[in-house]
Amino acid sequence: MALRENTVMPAPASASAVALRGVSKSYGNRLVVSNVSLEVAQGEFLAILGPSGSGKTTIIRIIGGFEVPDAGSVLIAGEDVTLVPAERRNVNTVFQSYALFPHLNVLDNVAYGPRMRDVPRSARYARAHQLLDLVRLSAAGDRKPYELSGGMQQRVALARALANDPAVLLLDEPLGALDRKLRDELQRELRRVQTELAATFIYVTHDQEEAFGMADRLVVLREGVVQQVGTPDDVYAHPANRYVAGFMGYRNMLEFDLESATAETAVLASKDVRLSGMTFGPIEAKRAVAAIRPEDILVNGPGPNRLQVTAEVVEYHGREILVLARLPAGEALYIRTEERCVAGDSIVVAVPPERVLIYPADAPAAPTEAIV
Repeated sequence: MALRENTVMPAPASASAVALRGVSKSYGNRLVVSNVSLEVAQGEFLAILGPSGSGKTTIIRIIGGFEVPDAGSVLIAGEDVTLVPAERRNVNTVFQSYALFPHLNVLDNVAYGPRMRDVPRSARYARAHQLLDLVRLSAAGDRKPYELSGGMQQRVALARALANDPAVLLLDEPLGALDRKLRDELQRELRRVQTELAATFIYVTHDQEEAFGMADRLVVLREGVVQQVGTPDDVYAHPANRYVAGFMGYRNMLEFDLESATAETAVLASKDVRLSGMTFGPIEAKRAVAAIRPEDILVNGPGPNRLQVTAEVVEYHGREILVLARLPAGEALYIRTEERCVAGDSIVVAVPPERVLIYPADAPAAPTEAIV
């Protein structure tokens, strides 16, 4: 299920708005994008997901024309634009910083792009009014950017980026500077705008919840290499490797001896533990890792994969309880449950085998800061 570096993912159904073919980029001796091939369909919302330093921003800078790849090609609407400068590409970018012109009012900010393209005054202001209505700021046209909240300024930046009707809109962590409540609201707004316009959005983020809430497909990156491409449901339920599993919230990574394995299932064992789970191909190793989500562990639950653990730290978050427990040999087990307990309790838990994903122990793991 894992993708090879040179795999080309077919775009869903319609013709490609953007295609990367074997794109690589280095800065000095550091390879930041390695042989990436990807296709983005017209009207698709694609999220590129990865921790800091994974190469996601470099990829959209290459698409936008701000960087030239060392190898490979970039196609937009079927045209090779690899060496075409940014100002000649039908692409626009929304950054985390709003970059609005402080001396212009909101309406003039939105109309600025068409003005630079010599669009007649009536047409460019008609377009600006249309976009302000789309982002629900039609009453703010006469106001200056500094009179608006951060969320409103970001919506103005979105309208301005769409004013020239780009073939693809690139969004580089545009909500990163906003608080959680406002980010949630703007995520819904971005998705609504993208759907209403049937526009092609490529969205860069390190936030799994943002990506899952908006995207049609996800691209997960590690050190410039594509690890998996798929729908949010597919990536969530079937991480292609240990790295993706960790990044997708499989916080528990329990390493034991591999007792038996097939192309679809495996059994791990130690003196005190025996776990069966699902694999994504043959495992040719003596040791393997069982990846388990905290919410998939059933306290006092029935079924196989029963484990005796001791609660060490218990945190109450309303109805939800987060528990750090220990297996007999000391391995940590994170549990998310509604079953009440206190530190020191001895607990029996169960994990359905279909919720245990087993990977080779020597496979790369996600960085600690990326695991949620």
